[in-house]
Amino acid sequence: MRTQVAIIGAGPSGLLLGQLLNKAGIDAVVIERQSPDYVLGRIRAGVLEQVTIDLLDKAGVGQRMHAEGLPHGGIELLFKGARHRIDLEGLTGGKHVMVYGQTEVTRDLMEARADAGLTTIYQAGDVTLHDFDGSQPKVRYTRDGQTHEIACDFIAGCDGYHGVSRASVPEAALRTYEKVYPFGWLGVLADVPPVSHELIYANTGRGFALCSMRSATRSRYYVQVPMEEKVENWSDDAFWNELQSRLDPEAAERLVTGPSLEKSIAPLRSFVAEPMRFGRLLLAGDAAHIVPPTGAKGLNLAAADVGYLARAMQAFYGERSESALDRYSDLCLRRVWKAERFSWWFTSLTHKFPDTGAIGQKLQQAELEYLVGSRAASTAMAENYVGLPFAD
Repeated sequence: MRTQVAIIGAGPSGLLLGQLLNKAGIDAVVIERQSPDYVLGRIRAGVLEQVTIDLLDKAGVGQRMHAEGLPHGGIELLFKGARHRIDLEGLTGGKHVMVYGQTEVTRDLMEARADAGLTTIYQAGDVTLHDFDGSQPKVRYTRDGQTHEIACDFIAGCDGYHGVSRASVPEAALRTYEKVYPFGWLGVLADVPPVSHELIYANTGRGFALCSMRSATRSRYYVQVPMEEKVENWSDDAFWNELQSRLDPEAAERLVTGPSLEKSIAPLRSFVAEPMRFGRLLLAGDAAHIVPPTGAKGLNLAAADVGYLARAMQAFYGERSESALDRYSDLCLRRVWKAERFSWWFTSLTHKFPDTGAIGQKLQQAELEYLVGSRAASTAMAENYVGLPFAD
């Protein structure tokens, strides 16, 4: 098989890149080691920045997002038993975020790709990348007991932190940065109405909590737990009781509980691999960087990466220019490091760290009071939360 771009990974970043390339008349094949149902079963983020919204619209898949998504013009910070609203729209000249689950984004992209008759190879085993340091890279995989090869001009590595793309890069060519946090998020998805119409980020003596949602009838809640905690130790009742104990009295009273649809513990880490281009192999999304979920930046960073990459591919095929490809890694990493900083800061502000003791929470509360009491500080937070501009 021959294509212009071989995309490794059929998550939202790989599928969005494929859709953007198709709109630009560039041929691409998507290779995914899992089944479509497995991909859709991943429970992930659901807060979209304006840049991501715009890219989904550009890709022609934004209709259901606009019909069913929930625009949010603010968030609430809960500390010392009281909530304080950050007016995202008022502080950023009208910008907001959209609550629309990553599963739904992926479903929309899958359906658009299928409707267009574009090639996606699921359940591809033993995927290997070859010759991306030259001008004729190849991707090999096995399926139904046979080995297949795809010749291409470029390989886009959109297969996540544990994928084959970054692992195929010579170790000497990579520089990595990592911080592992000493806790995780125990998350529950349930068909219950949200406790609030906007997200609540809670800093409490018992640890962090987040009240989020996927729709007006489906909620996603999290509580901070020790890194070594096991999900099987938590019944639904135990989770709801712990969440309720971390909310303010009004929210605790309004909390509606119900059976969990999904329950899991997610570790928190900050990770960056530099650079993001290696000849004809270009990394995007979690293959190159991970952020703590506190700032809701993971999916949005991945979308920005593929926005830059699609633009660079258009310049290469339309203008025969490699200048945008040459700038790809630097452009992405500037945005990545700003999002890493914000996610680290917001995590440090809202979570209980085991080594800081009582003084740590007092300092957090002082900073939170400054944050909600200073328009300048609130503006800086709002600008980062809604997403920084898409750089040229």
